Amino acid sequence: MKPNIFTSPNLFTFTFINPVKGLLAVLIASLLFMTGCKKETDVNPAGTLTANAGPDQSVQVGQTVTLDGSASNDSQGKPLSYQWTLLRKPAKSTVTLTGATSFKPTFKPDEVGEYEAELTITGTNGKSTDKVLIAASVAEPLAISANITVKTNLVDRVLNPDLPDYIVTKNIDVQHELTINPGVVIAFERDVRMNVIDGSGLLIAKGTADNRIKFVGVQKTKGFWVGITLYSGSNANVMDYVDIMHAGSRTIYSTTKSALFLSGGSKAQIALKNCLFSQNDGYGIYVYDGGLLREFAQNAFTSNTEAGILLDAANVAKLDAASTFTGGNGRNVVEVTPSGIKGSSEVVWAGFNDKTPYRISGDFTVNSGWKLNPGVTLEMNRDAVIRINTEGYLSAKGTASQKITFTGADRTAAYWKGLICYSQDAKNQLENAEVSNGGSTAIVSGKKANIAIYGTKAVMAIKNTRISGSGGYGVYVAYGASANTDVTSANTYEANSQTNVLIEK
Repeated sequence: MKPNIFTSPNLFTFTFINPVKGLLAVLIASLLFMTGCKKETDVNPAGTLTANAGPDQSVQVGQTVTLDGSASNDSQGKPLSYQWTLLRKPAKSTVTLTGATSFKPTFKPDEVGEYEAELTITGTNGKSTDKVLIAASVAEPLAISANITVKTNLVDRVLNPDLPDYIVTKNIDVQHELTINPGVVIAFERDVRMNVIDGSGLLIAKGTADNRIKFVGVQKTKGFWVGITLYSGSNANVMDYVDIMHAGSRTIYSTTKSALFLSGGSKAQIALKNCLFSQNDGYGIYVYDGGLLREFAQNAFTSNTEAGILLDAANVAKLDAASTFTGGNGRNVVEVTPSGIKGSSEVVWAGFNDKTPYRISGDFTVNSGWKLNPGVTLEMNRDAVIRINTEGYLSAKGTASQKITFTGADRTAAYWKGLICYSQDAKNQLENAEVSNGGSTAIVSGKKANIAIYGTKAVMAIKNTRISGSGGYGVYVAYGASANTDVTSANTYEANSQTNVLIEK
């Protein structure tokens, strides 16, 4: 507060004056008392404090505001203490100051309107206050209603990460290079989709851990917009720190719904890292045979109606152990289409840290080396079968504590057809494994079995394995084929409908 002019003997000496002059003096003194700036200062004769809360600011909702009291001073240069208080904020705001006792506290406006802060400085010479006004507003999103036909860069326009920077109002084709900056939020109207066209279109969406890119529905409900279809075969396509949510309102390919679809015919490809696929009515990702996951790391799938991902066998080995697929999806599995292992090199399925099983949805053929790491679980859909053809082999060696599991999707007896080996390769082996619930229908020569070894010189070694729940035999070894001589005694057999082991001679 300003000094009291009526009680400060050092400032005023009272003398007799004529009435007119006296009245004028009183009016001037009153005006000085009633008029002043927003600062209030206690004055000590030995020194003066002056608080300075900095200039008023205009910002966006969600923008970090830094208040600055560093211009405050003590006329004698003595130390000061600071205390900031939010005097006023919008009715629905819940913000508080961070570092309220520092000379530069911060806060993020969470509602449109005015925020008034007061700074109080205190020292040996008294105290002083000052106020500052922060006006927060929101930028309006821009509409995207036409195909992208020129090189385009979408920037973060609205600093509030919960509000869209752009709204896609109808189906659009990306026919040129589209780059999306960190922090950009793109919202899609009902039943709208984005197609990244092969030949000229490509998508570069690289956010950061603190500033993710988001593709969401205008209404944040599961199955609001269609999704993103990638036809582009460009090796520049990338999504990093990207969230794709609320897609799956309609089928994206054939009868399947998915937030992101990679076309096989155009050999679409993309690198996916640190991405989240959540709250989609369908799959998070669908990779059609011929599409390519160029890179895949640290991705997460939660609350999708189907499984997190549906892909062909050729892409399974691209999946990393640290990605997670078990966050409340309709099926917490990695779902593999009817496809197979092929190529000239051994293919390794490593499994996942969160113990997600692979779900094989139909006939699965092995025409190359196929290695399963300890702890891997394969769940087979109704009547699905695994065929180890003459060009391939299966190496499934678990450990005593980390078994490799082959079983039916619903874990009931005689659910899937079984595993049949035609291969003559000595690498064929099952060790420390569990094979259960096969033998739903005849796998070969009218025989039902969990495991069948069939064909001249076909071979497989089976040891320390539990074989159970077959609708027929546990193990069937046809004439001309062979298993290890102790196949009967080296394994455990339970609840198989027919003989545990049938060896034709």
